[in-house]
Amino acid sequence: MTTRRLPTAAPDGHIAPVLLAFLTTAGLFYVNIMPALVSGLVEGLGFDKATAGYVASANVYGASLGALITVFAVKYLNWKRAAFIALLGLIAVDMVSTLQSDGNTLIVLRFLHGSIGGFLVGIGFAVIARTPAPDRTFGMLLVVQYGLGGVGLMTLPKLVPLFGTGVLFIALIMFSAVTLLMLPFLAPYPVRGKTRMEAEKEGAGPYFKPLILALFAVFFFQSANMGLAAYVIELGKNFDLTTDSISTTLGFANWISVAGAVFVYVIGLRNGRWKPLLLGLALTVIGMAMFRFSANAAVFFAANVITGITWAFLIPYLLGMCAAFDGKGQMAALSGFFSKMGLASGPFVAALVIGEDNYMLLINLAIGGIVLCLAVAAMPARLLDRKDGQAGEAIPQSPQTAAEVTE
Repeated sequence: MTTRRLPTAAPDGHIAPVLLAFLTTAGLFYVNIMPALVSGLVEGLGFDKATAGYVASANVYGASLGALITVFAVKYLNWKRAAFIALLGLIAVDMVSTLQSDGNTLIVLRFLHGSIGGFLVGIGFAVIARTPAPDRTFGMLLVVQYGLGGVGLMTLPKLVPLFGTGVLFIALIMFSAVTLLMLPFLAPYPVRGKTRMEAEKEGAGPYFKPLILALFAVFFFQSANMGLAAYVIELGKNFDLTTDSISTTLGFANWISVAGAVFVYVIGLRNGRWKPLLLGLALTVIGMAMFRFSANAAVFFAANVITGITWAFLIPYLLGMCAAFDGKGQMAALSGFFSKMGLASGPFVAALVIGEDNYMLLINLAIGGIVLCLAVAAMPARLLDRKDGQAGEAIPQSPQTAAEVTE
C-alpha cells in the first residue's frame, strides 16, 4: 500500500469542483479570450480578419480531434498521468507560438495546441461526469472560465500593442502552469456505476435518438455563441467604439456573466432541465438581437451581459444532459467533441461570411443557431425530466443517488 503525502480534495466538497474547473479550462482557455486572440492577431501581426478567424478556428478544430480521441481512450487511461503530459504539451506549443508571425504556421501550431487541449478537456469532462453532481461541477467550470476570461478580455487587448501578440500565448502558459500545481490534489475519481439511462437501455430500449439530439444541441449552441463572440471586438469597432471601452465592457460583462454559472451551481436540477433551457435560450435570442444596436455603448454592454449570463447558465445544463447517458464519462467526453466542433465552426463560418463587415448577417446566423438548439434540445431535456421524477425535485445529497438522478 502507498500513502499519499498530499491532501486530497473531497469529491463531494466545494474545493474539488474548483480544481476540476481549472483542469478542464486549461485545455480550452483560449476560447475564453477568443475575442482578444482574434483582435490581437489583427492588430499585433497585421492579419486580415479572415486569417485571424482561421487561426482561432484551427485551434478549436484541433480541440475537436483531441476530444474525439478521449471518447475512445478515457476508459483505459490513468487520467492524472495523461493530464500531466497534456499540460506540458500545451506549455511547449504555446512557447513556440510566441515566436511565430506567419499565418499558415500559426494555423498548424494552433491546431496541434488544440488537439492536446481538446484531449485534456475530454479528460476533464469525463472526470466531471464521475462526480456526485456533474451539473453543479459544470457550473463551477463556467464560474472559473468567465471569471478569469473577464480578466483576460479586460487586460490582454491593451497589452498587445505594448508587448506584441506573444502576450496572449504567455497568458495561456501561465494558466497551464498553475493547473499543473493543482493536479496532485484531486481524488482518483474511478468509473462509477451505470446511470438510470444505461440501465433502461439494457431493459426498455435504446437512448440513441435523445443522445444525438442532446449532442447537436450542444453543437448549435456553441457555434452560434462563438461565431458572434469571436468577432465581438471587431463588431464594436465597426460601430465606432474604442478598443479600451470594448475591452473594459467585455471584462465587466464576463464577470457579471459568472452569475449564470453560479445559478446552476446553487439550484442544480430543482427545476429540471427543460424549463431553464427554454427560458435561457429565449433570453439569448434577445441578447443577440441587441447587438444590432451596438452603436449605443450601453446597449453593447447589455447585449454582452445578457448573452454572457445565458451562455454560462445554459452550457452546464446541456453538457450535463449529455453526461446523463453513461457512468464512464464517455458521453461527457463526446459532448466535449461536439462542443468544440461548435466552438470551431462558429468562427469558421463567421470568417467565411464576415467579408466587408457583414455583421448583421453574422448576428442573424447566430440567432438561427440558437433556434436550432432549442428545437433539438426539447426532446432529450423533457425525457430526462420525466426520468428524474418531478421537475421540482432537488438534487439528493447522497453521492450515489445524486449520480443516478443527475447523470
